[in-house]
Parts: sequence; C-alpha cells; structure tokens
Amino acid sequence: DYKKQAQELGSALGKVVRLDRDGHPASDNPFAGQPGARPEIWSYGHRNPQGLLVDPRDGAVWEHEHGPRGGDEINRVRPGLNYGWPRTTHGVDYSGEVISKEQTARGIEPPVLVWVPSIAPSGFALYLGDRFAGWKGDFFVGGLAERSLRRVRIRDGEVILQEVLLRELR
Repeated sequence: DYKKQAQELGSALGKVVRLDRDGHPASDNPFAGQPGARPEIWSYGHRNPQGLLVDPRDGAVWEHEHGPRGGDEINRVRPGLNYGWPRTTHGVDYSGEVISKEQTARGIEPPVLVWVPSIAPSGFALYLGDRFAGWKGDFFVGGLAERSLRRVRIRDGEVILQEVLLRELR
C-alpha cells in the first residue's frame, strides 16, 4: 500500500536519511531547501534497508535491502540518487503479482549486486583486519533465508567474488 511513497520526496518511507550529530537534517543534504522535500533525505527509492555501513577508507556509504520475492540488493548509496523502488525491481510481489516490468530505467541507480532468489540479507560488515589478509576489504552479509554468511568482494563497483560460508551449520 505504501510502495509509491519510496519515490515521493515528501515522505520518509523508502529513504536513507542523513542527520547531523544533534539529530537535525544535515544542512548540505541534496534536497535541503527544496519545496515539498524532506530535508533529511540522502537517497530515495529503497524498498526495505536492512544494513548500512560507511567505508572508513574512502567514506563510501553501502546499504543492503530486502527486495520483494527476489531482488535483494547491495547498493553504493550516493546523495540525491534514486534507487528505483517500486519503478524498478528484480522481484515480484509475494502474491506473484508483477510490481514492475522494469529492472533498469533512466534516472535510476542500479544495484551493485542483486540476489534472486532472495537471501533476506541481515547484518552487514566490512572486514579491514590483518588476520585474514585475503578477506581485507570484503563485505560479510548474513542470509536469513538461506541461513548462511556470504563474503562479497566488490572492487571498482563490480562484484568480483561471492562465497557462501557456514551453510553447513543449519
């Protein structure tokens, strides 16, 4: 019932927001001062964000979200961009109804990674330690639906490795 609000800048639904340390909208947010837009909005068109982190090496903001039935995503979140929901999606409604026939569209930032079928991402970590040198810079995402842990390596905006871990512990 609320899908379309993810595209409306006057609604907080389907948004990543950015606040200052006092809890006020950051003054340099992309929609600050725009009539009808909520000043705290950093990005919009998100379905159901579950994990968010900032890479301390470069300040990049990363988010993962639940899609509908299929279409869970990892996004690199940039200010002012539209991430598509519900105009674009890789999933269908739980009833089987088509939400959108479009997976990409002009003016929509595509996800860096899409999971179909859904893994139901939960938890989001970036490994920057030295103990496991081969994992340095990799993301770790819990998969509730498949009851696993995924290691994901993204370099220059491209997924170059995905490994399913701990599935045997079901």
